Amino acid sequence: MIPELGHFALALAVAIGFAQALLPLWGAWRRDQRLIAAAPALAIGQFIALGASWVCLTWSNIVDDFSVLTVAENGNSLTPLIYKITGTWGNHEGSILLWCLVISVCGAAVAIFGTNLPSSLRARVIGVLGAAAVGFQLFALLESDPFTRLWPPPPDGRDLNPLLQDPGLAIHPPILYIGYVGFAVPFAFAVAALLEGRIDAAWGRWVRPWTLAAWCFLTCGIALGSWWAYYELGWGGFWFWDPVENASLLPWLTGTALLHSAIVVEKREALKTWTVLLAIGTFALSLSGTFLVRSGILNSVHSFANDPARGVFILALLGLVIGGSLLLFAARAPVLAASGIFAPVSREGALVLNNLLLCSIAAVVLTGTMYPLFADLLLGEKLSVGAPFFNATVFPLALPLFAAMTLGPMLSWKRANLADSLKRLWWVFGAAVIVGLVAAYWARLLPTLAFGCAAWLIFGALADIVERTRLFRQPFATALQRLRGLPRGSFGTTLAHAGLGVTIAGIAGMSLASQAIVLMHPGESTHVGGYDWRLVELHDATGPNYSARVATIEVSRNGAPVATLAPERRSFPVQRINTTEAKIATNLFRDLYAVLGEERDGGAVLRLHMNPLAPWIWLGAFIMAAGGILSLADRRLRVGAPTRRGAVLPAGTEPGLR
Repeated sequence: MIPELGHFALALAVAIGFAQALLPLWGAWRRDQRLIAAAPALAIGQFIALGASWVCLTWSNIVDDFSVLTVAENGNSLTPLIYKITGTWGNHEGSILLWCLVISVCGAAVAIFGTNLPSSLRARVIGVLGAAAVGFQLFALLESDPFTRLWPPPPDGRDLNPLLQDPGLAIHPPILYIGYVGFAVPFAFAVAALLEGRIDAAWGRWVRPWTLAAWCFLTCGIALGSWWAYYELGWGGFWFWDPVENASLLPWLTGTALLHSAIVVEKREALKTWTVLLAIGTFALSLSGTFLVRSGILNSVHSFANDPARGVFILALLGLVIGGSLLLFAARAPVLAASGIFAPVSREGALVLNNLLLCSIAAVVLTGTMYPLFADLLLGEKLSVGAPFFNATVFPLALPLFAAMTLGPMLSWKRANLADSLKRLWWVFGAAVIVGLVAAYWARLLPTLAFGCAAWLIFGALADIVERTRLFRQPFATALQRLRGLPRGSFGTTLAHAGLGVTIAGIAGMSLASQAIVLMHPGESTHVGGYDWRLVELHDATGPNYSARVATIEVSRNGAPVATLAPERRSFPVQRINTTEAKIATNLFRDLYAVLGEERDGGAVLRLHMNPLAPWIWLGAFIMAAGGILSLADRRLRVGAPTRRGAVLPAGTEPGLR
C-alpha cells in the first residue's frame, strides 16, 4: 500500500508540475492576478506531493519491502539502518526522485522567501522552475519509476553497493544535489528576466542570495566527495580529474563567475547579458553532469547509478531546457542593454577578468573531459586525458585569477588607480615571497608557487579588512569601531577568499607527501615520512553485513607513541565485493594514513602515507562555504532589494507585450 501511495503522490506531483509550469507564466503574460497569485500555492503543493513520495520510498527501504524492485536491488535485511535510508538515493531511480524533490524545494523556497519580489516576477520564476521540474518528474514516473513492484518478492535483497555504505556517502549526494539543482533558481530568474525583457540592480540583488546558497551547497558537496575518495577508495589522493569530479567542478566554476557577475549588475547595472548567459550555462552544466553520470557514456569510479538505455530521455530533456533557453536568450538579449560604464582598471574590470579566467578554466576542463568521448566517436581512437593535462593547462590560468582575487577588492568602483592599489598590497606581496622562499627549501617549483599563491590569497583577504578599517593609520579604538560596523558580507568575502588560499596550501602540502608500499609481518617496523610504523597484529572482525580482516599498526616518532591505526579489508558476502577501509590519524597539520592490502606468507601488504597539510584541503573548502553562509546572513541581502524604477517603454508598446 505504501509504494502505491508513493506512486500516486509522484503522479500528483506531475499534474501539479504541469499546472505550475503553465498557469503562472500565462497569468504573468496576461496580467491575470488570480493566476499570478496561484503560483506560490502550486509550488508548495508540488513540494508536498514529492515529499510524500520520498517518504514512502524511504519507508519502503527501512522496512525492507522487497516487493519494490529498487529496494530488492539495493537493500538487505542485515544492512544497518542508516544505509537503508541512504540506499533510497544510492540507485538510479531513487537519485532521480531526489533530483525532483530538490527542485520542488527550490520552488517552495521561492514561494515562501520570495515575498519581496514583484508578484509577476515571482510567478515567472516559479513557472520556469515548474517547467524544468516536470520533465524530470515525467522521467521518474514513466522511465525510472522507483515504486515498480517485483513479484514474487525475494526473501532478501542484493544489498547496497558496499562503497556507498559509508558515512561520507550518507550526506554527500543530498548536499551535492542541492548545489547542482539549486542553480535552477538563478536559471529561472534569468529566463524570467528574458520573458520580462528587463534586468536592473534590483534583479541583481534578488538573484545573488539564491546563487550564493547553491554555491555554498555545491562547495560542501564537492569537498565531501573529495574527502570520501581520499579515505574510502584507499588511494591516498583527494582529486583524480575523474569525469564525475569534473562534472561537479564545471558548474562550480561558472557558478562562481555568476556570483561575481551578479555583483556588477547590482552595483553598476552592467554585464547584464553576460550574467544571464552565465545563469543559463551554469544550470546547463548541472544538467549535463546529471546526464554524463547517469548515461554511462563516461566511465568513472564514482558512477553508481547509471543507466545507458534511459540516458537518451535525459539527453532529450537537456536539449529542450538548454536549447529552449538559448533560443529565448538569442531572441531577447538585445533588449537588455547595459547602462553602467566603467574603466578597464576598476573593481568591475577585475570582476570581468575573474569571470573570463573562471570560464576559461571551465572550458579547459570541459574539453579534457569530453575529448576522449568525441575522439572515440569520430576517430575511433581510445584516448584518456588524465591529471598531467589538467594540471598543465589549469595552473597557468589560475595564477592570474589568484592575482585578480586579491587586487580586485583594493580597486575602486568605476575607475581606479592601479599604482595606489598595488602600494596597499606591498606587505601581502612580501609575505607571499617569504612563504615561497621558505617552501622552496623543501618543494619543487610548482608547489613553491602554490604556497606563495596561498599566502597571497590569505593575507590579501586580510588586507581588504585592514583597508576597510584603516588599521595602523588611525587609533586602534577607531579601527575597532569601524570593524564592528562592517557588513557581514565583507567578512564573508574575506573568509571565502582566505578559504581558497587554505585549500591551495593543502594541495601544495600534499605534493610533499611521503609514501611506501611494504610487505610487513607482525612485529616488524618500517620508517616512512619521519615516523616509525610497526605492525602489531592481524586479526578477524565481523560487522552487521560483512566480515573483516584488521591490521593494528602503532606509529611513533623518536620513540614516542603518536597514534594507533586499524585499517581493514572488508568482505561483503551478498554482493561478493571486497573493500578497503583506510584509517587516518590527523592533527590538522598532517595525516598519517594506512591501507591494508593482500596478505602474503603470514604478513600483509601495507600502503603507508604521511600527508602534510592534507586536512587543509577540506578545511579550506568549508571555510569558503562558511564565508558564503556569513554573506547570506548580511542584512543587505535579507532585507530586500533596491526599489525598482519604472520601466521606460518604447512608444506604442503595451506593458504585457515587452
